[in-house]
Amino acid sequence: MRVDPDMDLKVVFAALERVCEDNISALSGPSDLPYGSVANRLVTCMRQIQEHGQALEPVVTSFAAVYHHYDFDAQTPGNGYRTLVKVLQSCLLHIIHKGRYIASNYNGAFFRADHNVSEMEAYCSALCQLRALLYLAKQLINDNDHSQLYSLQEGDLSRKFVQEYSSMHKACFYGRCLGFQFSPTLRPFLQTVVISMVSYGETFGKQQSGLGMAALSLLTSGKYVIDPELRGAEFERITQNLDLQFWKSFWNLTESGLITGFSRITSSPVQVNFTLTLPPVTLRLPLVSDPSLSASVSPPLAHCGPGPVHVRLISSELREGQDSEELLAFSRTDPPHINASHLPWVQKHPRSPWLLIHFHGGGFVAQTSRSHENYLRSWSKELNVPVLSVDYSLSPEAPFPRALEECFYAYCWALKNCHLLGSTAERVCLAGDSAGGNLCITVSMKAISSGIRVPNGIMAAYPATLLTTDASPSRLLTLIDPLLPLSVLTKCINAYAGTESQAVQPAVASGSLSSLGRDTAILLNDLTQGASNWIQSYLDPLRTTARSPSSTPSKNTRGMLSHTSSPNSDGHKGYPDGFEPLRSECLAFIRPTSCPIIRNPFVSPLLAPKNLLRGLPHVHIVASALDALLDDSVMFAKKLRDMGQPVSLTVVEDLPHGFLSLSMISKETDAALEICVEQIREVFQ
Repeated sequence: MRVDPDMDLKVVFAALERVCEDNISALSGPSDLPYGSVANRLVTCMRQIQEHGQALEPVVTSFAAVYHHYDFDAQTPGNGYRTLVKVLQSCLLHIIHKGRYIASNYNGAFFRADHNVSEMEAYCSALCQLRALLYLAKQLINDNDHSQLYSLQEGDLSRKFVQEYSSMHKACFYGRCLGFQFSPTLRPFLQTVVISMVSYGETFGKQQSGLGMAALSLLTSGKYVIDPELRGAEFERITQNLDLQFWKSFWNLTESGLITGFSRITSSPVQVNFTLTLPPVTLRLPLVSDPSLSASVSPPLAHCGPGPVHVRLISSELREGQDSEELLAFSRTDPPHINASHLPWVQKHPRSPWLLIHFHGGGFVAQTSRSHENYLRSWSKELNVPVLSVDYSLSPEAPFPRALEECFYAYCWALKNCHLLGSTAERVCLAGDSAGGNLCITVSMKAISSGIRVPNGIMAAYPATLLTTDASPSRLLTLIDPLLPLSVLTKCINAYAGTESQAVQPAVASGSLSSLGRDTAILLNDLTQGASNWIQSYLDPLRTTARSPSSTPSKNTRGMLSHTSSPNSDGHKGYPDGFEPLRSECLAFIRPTSCPIIRNPFVSPLLAPKNLLRGLPHVHIVASALDALLDDSVMFAKKLRDMGQPVSLTVVEDLPHGFLSLSMISKETDAALEICVEQIREVFQ
């Protein structure tokens, strides 16, 4: 539900109190309602909500009095404390809206009593967990230095944050309440992602091709559509316990020919789009301090020795050099995808004075430039600039510093060979999202330390600047974020640091004839079993739920799990007497991010000393207010500003982490992409 940032919180809490009283009084007295136990459930639920609201109002009021101290500046309101209050406010508005509907319609002939009470119970559970997060955030305010969002020191509070994540109930945020904090237009998309993920997780690991797995996932998805509680419980199980291989496999579905083919159809047409392989040869570039001297740039060496670097060139117009024999010798496609090179009436454009070098996101473990083609094509057209996107090696097979070495080498190669890319490189901009934003910053740091030319500017979208599990208010959102749970974030961090020991096997080609025959019998059997389970889920949803390996609470307790203490409850002294958050039956295992590598300044640039950051070009950061990594952006922008470095921060509303990949889904994502384009345009001017 959309939240007005200027809405008076006192008005919201007063409205919540009235709604609770209205529902309690209407359903508690003598009545001829046929609902019986359902009415009792609703009364119990509304009393719990009322108690949560009364306890939360003074806490939220205390946050509202101080959270402006944590903003980047007065013109850029945004930090994790503001976000937590906004998420809470969104939850309260959902409850108020639903409560008013129930109070007005409970006597109606078509009132769906069980459905409405189940939804209210789910939001009651969510409110309870948000209350716990606000108590944890209050400890952060008390323990951290003034205006600091991170302590930047490993301490008891960060360890407690990980412990709390491991034991706290999260399924309520992935069922009926899924995505309540985001733009309403994104909720159907998030529901599709979560249903796809839990269906894929159920079939993951079976010995069959992508065809069989996709078909079985489609059939098993039905029960997750009709049973939100089952969906939430299964998503919690997957996010907490499945290994990195699953996440790599699921995220890399965006690399499939069907998805990328559809993306190309719906995105801006381009004249040039092909991949290049840069051979591992030593480069020499002039020094900034004395152009008559040069610096030697070695090819990537870490972990597996010298090796090539793969890149993709995208250009909306065919430019001088892009169809040259010298460039095409590097091509990985035969023939290269240059739409207009063979058409004599198509005019070849002169080289652009600009060059955009892109590093994709994906947690350092997944995806390639192919997954990000959609917005890269649009950028090339809107900015009229060639784009070189780097397909760096992924972790855990190639942990730090391999990706950084490859991105830096590609950057240096592009500077030296810009004439082949259709550019004179008078102005060069680095752009990336999430992990790619991290690489934009660290590549520039490496250029500074090497004494070679730095880019003219950086556009980093929601960059990861601190690859630790240190607690911050925005990182508390990993408890409720369907796209960036803490357990997944730590898997990515540990993989990049080289501490993720599980080997990841390459995906089997889904279209091979050899796999098709092998899968036929398995597929027919799975189709039959999947269809049977799907039909059974319609006829007897509770029975289906009970069969699930991660069963949800019984019908009369769904959404209101008992406030039992966890095994670590002795350390939970931050909650007031009488309050305990809901605990999960499925505990998460979080591998500590304690490896010294994660505090290397080229891994976590927020920890970099000033001498490594001084000399960075103008850094344009575009963050989301609802992103768990928001505080990374705010703190890094503050650090650069306090050093006198040029930096800007833009915080967009109502969008999740990874919004660059959600173009054309909603007007909010399109507006955020346009902000990114304008930041890049500013670098070029």
